[in-house]
Amino acid sequence: MTGHKRYKVMSNELEPKPIPSQPVVYQIRLKGHLGSQWTDWFEGLTITLEDNGDTLLTGPVIDQAALHGLLKKVRDLGLPLLSVSPLEPGSPTTLPSASLGTGGTDQTDQSDVK
Repeated sequence: MTGHKRYKVMSNELEPKPIPSQPVVYQIRLKGHLGSQWTDWFEGLTITLEDNGDTLLTGPVIDQAALHGLLKKVRDLGLPLLSVSPLEPGSPTTLPSASLGTGGTDQTDQSDVK
């Protein structure tokens, strides 16, 4: 068995991994628009109203317990949850149609959530 290379050479480059002490930025998509009165309830998250009628909640979430807390709030609103996605560090977020609580243009609340 001489002359056969059994093992491949491994790369010395590390894949970027999230730092455990750093919050992960999540984007939570809901069906329906939230009004501006919900900005304080979702403190630290940007509420973006999309033209298609969806709402995006985007922002840092410190850990899984905090994420579950946010999802409980979403459940309590009664709006359908469409997706929960962690965003890659440095990736652009979806361009807002209107952002509430961040100096964006306020749109008329089109939901029954009050």
